[in-house]
Amino acid sequence: MLAHDAEILTRCELPIEVEDDVVVVRRKVKLLAQQRGFDAFATAGVTTATSELTRNVWMHARRGTAVIEEIIDDGRIGLRVELRDSGPGIPDVPRVLAGGYSTARSLGLGLSGSRRLVDELEIETEVGRGTTVRMVKWTRF
Repeated sequence: MLAHDAEILTRCELPIEVEDDVVVVRRKVKLLAQQRGFDAFATAGVTTATSELTRNVWMHARRGTAVIEEIIDDGRIGLRVELRDSGPGIPDVPRVLAGGYSTARSLGLGLSGSRRLVDELEIETEVGRGTTVRMVKWTRF
């Protein structure tokens, strides 16, 4: 798991069951980033990445879960967001991470763009079983 040595300060689990849950998850991450002293760019980055990947859960699986954790590691404060679903899975992760590939008639920049907005990102997926995406964004001091 990302930032595996990090201590969890708080943990929140939110369902993704209706389209409006994308906004709920996004708002929670934005609020926590602001409360933890993320600068405007870091807040925008983690909020945008969370929104994109939560929307992916909704678009491809129609339901899932967001786990949001405030973490600390060696004095650094961060947010770790895990989005998981039991959807179709991703058959070609390298192709998706390269950008421009979509099965939902979009620009195909959700995963590839999100990877550039956060400090750490990992994907576990199995076709027919689902996908888990974990990302971490650290504060900058």
